[in-house]
Amino acid sequence: MPGDRLTYQERQRIATGLTTGLTYNEIARRLGRPRSTIVREVARNGGARGYQADRAQQATRWRARRRKPSLASTAHQSPRPPHPAGATASGQDSQARRAFEDEFADMMVETGVPAMAAKVLVCLFTTDSGSATAAELATRLRVSPASISKAVGWLERRGLIGRERSGRRERYVIDEHVWYQAWLVSVRSMALWADFAQRGADLLGDATPAGTRLHATGQFFRFLGQDMSQAAEHWRQTLSRSR
Repeated sequence: MPGDRLTYQERQRIATGLTTGLTYNEIARRLGRPRSTIVREVARNGGARGYQADRAQQATRWRARRRKPSLASTAHQSPRPPHPAGATASGQDSQARRAFEDEFADMMVETGVPAMAAKVLVCLFTTDSGSATAAELATRLRVSPASISKAVGWLERRGLIGRERSGRRERYVIDEHVWYQAWLVSVRSMALWADFAQRGADLLGDATPAGTRLHATGQFFRFLGQDMSQAAEHWRQTLSRSR
C-alpha cells in the first residue's frame, strides 16, 4: 500500500482530515501512509487550506498523462542527471539519497516554504559546491526556467541564497552564512511589523480595543526583534572565535 498511488477515497479522507484539523501525522496514520506522502500530496494540490479531493485527483491524472513518454522519445532520451553540477556520488545509494531529499523538501514545505523553493534549496544544500545555474536546476527538477526563476526570487528575498558570476553565466549559491543572513531578514521583518502596528495604535488610540491590540502587537514584535538581533550577533561572534 505505501508504494501505491493515492486513491480518490484516500484523497477524500485527506480533505476531511484537513477540514477537521487533523495533523499530517494523524492523517498518515489513519491511511497507513508515510507522513511525507501526505505532506507532498497536500503541498502540490493547493496546500492545507485549498486542498480538494476532486481537484487533486484531476491534477494527478493530468500529470500522469503528461509524464507518459512515447516509444520514439524514450529511444533517444538521455538519463536524468543524478545531481546538479558540483555534486558527487560518494558511493551513496541513490535511492536513499533521493528519499532524503524528498523528505527534506517536505519538511521545508510544512514549515512554510513554497514547494518549488524548497526543492531548489534542497538541491543547493545537497551539492558539494553549494551552487547551480538556473539551467542545471531546471534540468535536475524537470521544471520550466520560469518555475526556477519564481522559486529563486522567493529565496533571494529572504536571504537564503545569493548569486555569483561564473563566466557568462550566473550561479545561485548557498554559503555558510545562509542562516545568519536569513535571520537578519527576519529581524527586519519584525521591525516592520513593530513600526506599522505602533502607527496603527497611535492612529486609533490606545484607549480603543483595536488600538490596544495593535500596541500589544507592536511591543511583541519589537521585543522579539531585539532578542533576534542579540542572538544573531552572538552567533557571529561565536563563529569568528571558532576560526
